[in-house]
Amino acid sequence: MFVSLQLGRKARVLALALVAALAAAAVFAAGLPALAQEGETPKKDFIKWIDFDVPAAVLERALALDVNSWGQEGHIDWIDLLAGLAARYGGDFSLYKQADMDSLAEKLGAGETLDSLASFGYYQEAYSAVLGGFVGELPQQEQEGGAPAYGLKAYSPIAKTFPYHDYDDFGVSREYGYHRRHLGHDMMAQVGTPVIAVEDGTVEALGWNQYGGWRIGVRSFDGLRYHYYAHLRKDRPFAQGLALGDTVEAGQVIGYVGRTGYSATENVNGIEQAHLHYGLQIIFDESQKEGNGEIWVDVYQLCRLLRSRQSPVRRDDATKEWYALSAGEGDSCSEGES
Repeated sequence: MFVSLQLGRKARVLALALVAALAAAAVFAAGLPALAQEGETPKKDFIKWIDFDVPAAVLERALALDVNSWGQEGHIDWIDLLAGLAARYGGDFSLYKQADMDSLAEKLGAGETLDSLASFGYYQEAYSAVLGGFVGELPQQEQEGGAPAYGLKAYSPIAKTFPYHDYDDFGVSREYGYHRRHLGHDMMAQVGTPVIAVEDGTVEALGWNQYGGWRIGVRSFDGLRYHYYAHLRKDRPFAQGLALGDTVEAGQVIGYVGRTGYSATENVNGIEQAHLHYGLQIIFDESQKEGNGEIWVDVYQLCRLLRSRQSPVRRDDATKEWYALSAGEGDSCSEGES
């Protein structure tokens, strides 16, 4: 009887130990990240902020070195070159010297990498996100011999021959609704001036916003850039037929300059001076699309570069719509008048 009682106690102890072990295992499993339980790879860390202040003259020189060396064994990628300069200056281009660019270009042309420069990897990834879709082959143009041309693919947001003026207003104060920083670039132009798609992409936003008025958002195909065009024309803000989800091409007319916005009521001219608000948002992770994690870069210098490539347009008198001139279209089509 005594032995039987002792064995029963041991069984109960073993049972309690087993229950405790199972409970501990359950708590441990519950504490594991959901992605690990599902067998997925956890997301890598991503860039949280970019300061892009490369002067237009530096962009132009880097671009020229890229274009002039294209197709050669020692091709110089302008993004690598700019990232190398940024790494050397800690992102402060007020320190820029042409000799530094020439030195880095010589290394790249000789097939060397700039990975040894501190922070080069960061700037290479950041600048690739900003400039990645702006340079490449131009399929609608050909060089002598039938080879596709290569160069600047992106366009200015304002159509050719239409006047505008601007200055670097990124970060200045805005008061409507709440006190905030201006996270775009204002290009002062007449109402009705055709607005141009800077690069190929998908229409991700189309409609009214009380701050931006009638606006268009175009996402680049690689998902990294979101082009924002705001304060478009009252009554007829968008190019005829443009719809949410459409694919647009660089150089295409997508809308018209106006002065709508600053109103919770749709189709109100709440802006005093007609202008295009053009903004460029960089998105490394979808959590950055809206909210406190948004990355907007100063595009003033970039727009100065793009002024050298404005899309020529023509007007359809029947519809009063403007269209980009197609490749090979002759002088018989009347271009935009200022």
